[in-house]
Amino acid sequence: MEKEREFAFTDRDFEQVRKLIYGRVGISLNPAKRDMVYSRLSRRLRATGLTSFEAYLSHLEKGDEAELEAFTNALTTNLTSFFREGHHFPALADHVRQHVGKRQVTLWCSACSTGEEAYSMAMTMADLYGSLTPDVRILATDIDTHVLEHAQKGIYSMDKLDKLAPEQLRRFFLKGTGKSAGHAMVRPELKEMITFRRLNLLDEKWPMRGPFDAIFCRNVMIYFDKKTQYDILKKFIPLLHPDGLLFAGHSESFYHAADLFRSRGKTVYEIASRSQAGKAKA
Repeated sequence: MEKEREFAFTDRDFEQVRKLIYGRVGISLNPAKRDMVYSRLSRRLRATGLTSFEAYLSHLEKGDEAELEAFTNALTTNLTSFFREGHHFPALADHVRQHVGKRQVTLWCSACSTGEEAYSMAMTMADLYGSLTPDVRILATDIDTHVLEHAQKGIYSMDKLDKLAPEQLRRFFLKGTGKSAGHAMVRPELKEMITFRRLNLLDEKWPMRGPFDAIFCRNVMIYFDKKTQYDILKKFIPLLHPDGLLFAGHSESFYHAADLFRSRGKTVYEIASRSQAGKAKA
């Protein structure tokens, strides 16, 4: 109940949070997320020493960029795992196979969180090429600076790796000893395949240069309204090779953007009109 909470959290406070996070990163919070918002932002009130949401939101409106970043990080959901939605990785390998030995392959993981998805892509490429150093470059981006730090380190507790086969652990990870026991680090060769960068998908301009052979944008669009989804999808097109693929999350569909992308199967999409693709210079 409201009276049992440490901080008062009014309808007006929640609406301000909704407007601020939507304006910054396009996340559309529905009323069912109110308790989640309270729980996550209460930690920020304690950290800043502020005693009310009204004071905290007033502080954000003054433009404290460090705290605005912390606010954004707090409301960003980072649920991920290695080889999540596993059917995508054989599909990625099949798609890339035609280019092995012919040219460098470029991939983009557009919401990499703590890195498991990007490293899963890298492991898939290493298996396909039969080498830890394939001619593949992977760009991995996220808006949350905290998870990017984790991803760049490439260190995971063993419980995060329990779904990997023993052979995958042996080939792709170095097990920790001593103080690092119970953890494993991604092998340096695999890490060198990936470049991690911060990116807000709502930014007017994206700094990367295509074209990419595939873009993973999975379980991200569900947080955006249809207009925002459409705008982002439209910006993907010139960054893809004409035959490039877009991989979406299991609960996402782009029927409202049928003029941009058409289905190639289970949450895999291709460009609806290939004449639109590949206009960005490599």
